[in-house]
Amino acid sequence: MVGEGVLHECLRHPEVEQVLIINRKPSGESHPKLKEIIHPDFFNLSAIEGQLQNYNACFFCLGVSSVGMQEAEYHRLTYDLTMHMAQTLARLNPQMVFCYVSGAGTDSTERGRSMWARVKGKTENHLRQLPFRETYMFRPGYLHPTPGLKNTKKYYAAFSWLYPILRRFLGKYASTLQELSLAMINAATKGYEKPVLEVEDIVKLAKA
Repeated sequence: MVGEGVLHECLRHPEVEQVLIINRKPSGESHPKLKEIIHPDFFNLSAIEGQLQNYNACFFCLGVSSVGMQEAEYHRLTYDLTMHMAQTLARLNPQMVFCYVSGAGTDSTERGRSMWARVKGKTENHLRQLPFRETYMFRPGYLHPTPGLKNTKKYYAAFSWLYPILRRFLGKYASTLQELSLAMINAATKGYEKPVLEVEDIVKLAKA
């Protein structure tokens, strides 16, 4: 859902000249700005490295839920996979801005009780050590979906009516997917004063 929402805003944005998406299966999207690579193994990018050069930014939206998952597998799909792709991109595009979609509650100390938060914290910490021009860690909370997109989970329909209440009374935990997407674009084009962006930062940067 997040990747589709970010792609939607990138294709509409006047400052985005070209978008490359890497998928395991076709997205079904078609646009003059868009190029798509279908690649089954994100742990081995050697076959497509030549197509990953000369990009200004990476908006890394890949992620899995930790629900029902053992720590070793969650670590492999969250930390190992992300770092492999990021290290490859840093080598090919050292002037790239890398934007990583993390999550509210991520544990930067890597020592907390929550498994997913520790793994996300480790991922954030190690991404910031890579030789990109800039790295930004985005920590959204509840994301209100962009209307009309096809990858929105069906359960959002059951409680999306609560969003105006969440936004009014718990604004530091809720934003729209559009705001996250615009904040990522603005981070790449304008920069931001902090490398880790909580929900309030995301909303602020979306308006920049």
